[in-house]
Amino acid sequence: MSFPEPPPSLPPPRPSRLLTQNREMRAIGVWNWSLPAWAGRLPDGRTYNTCPSAGICRQVCYARHGSYTWPVVRGKHQANLQFVLDDLPGWRKALVAELGAQKFRGTWVRIHDSGDFFSDAYLSAWLQVIRARPETNFYAYTKEVRRFRTLVEPDAPPNFLWVYSFGGIQDSALDVAVDRVADVFPDEEAIAAAGWHSQEASDLLAVLGPHLVGIPANRIPHFLKLLSGRTFRSWQAEVDAERLTVRRRGRGLQPTAGPAPGAPDSPGSTQRNRAA
Repeated sequence: MSFPEPPPSLPPPRPSRLLTQNREMRAIGVWNWSLPAWAGRLPDGRTYNTCPSAGICRQVCYARHGSYTWPVVRGKHQANLQFVLDDLPGWRKALVAELGAQKFRGTWVRIHDSGDFFSDAYLSAWLQVIRARPETNFYAYTKEVRRFRTLVEPDAPPNFLWVYSFGGIQDSALDVAVDRVADVFPDEEAIAAAGWHSQEASDLLAVLGPHLVGIPANRIPHFLKLLSGRTFRSWQAEVDAERLTVRRRGRGLQPTAGPAPGAPDSPGSTQRNRAA
């Protein structure tokens, strides 16, 4: 007895709308583009990591909690990622076309309400989109410091602003005296005490306000317990120091002296932050 061949699998449907607005962003007139946060598996079985430079931030990532985990929201973000992975030129063309609508002129688009610039090709595609729509403003938080140093900083589009966020494995490449940086603090009081500037009033302050950007931590109890009164920057520094000590011991070397874990951050320090 013979059986008919199964029909060929069809590619997943492309999102009909790429840019959205959540309640917070709608209040300030900003549009969002989102990917799934950090690492996971697509419905077709492929694994991904959209935040390859995430460090301690992945343990307390707001985009891995609450409404971001709802099936409809997660499905939307996964469909966005599949479009990018399967047809990057088609995604770029579709996004440029969508941004041609009158409603996007003079407005802002936040790239990555969750996720990050996970590859050179993907970041380069975004730069092409941004240059194709000079009447729209774009901004992003990112932990992809070295990728931006190479692909963005030498010739940045004038309508693109970004802030480097602490809590990633490339923190040591940041200089708070030079770079626009963001760090997550336990609360507003801690931000003020450190001499940083809160973006709580508007997310756009991350790129339009003073260059030391403070973000109050999400009031999620188990996240606050993990944060334990630290900033993302100081927590990541503790982890990095511990890993360095382990590596040195493995090579038969003595641990190096350094700042005490959890030492307070100083705005004038050159030690190399809420981005997901």
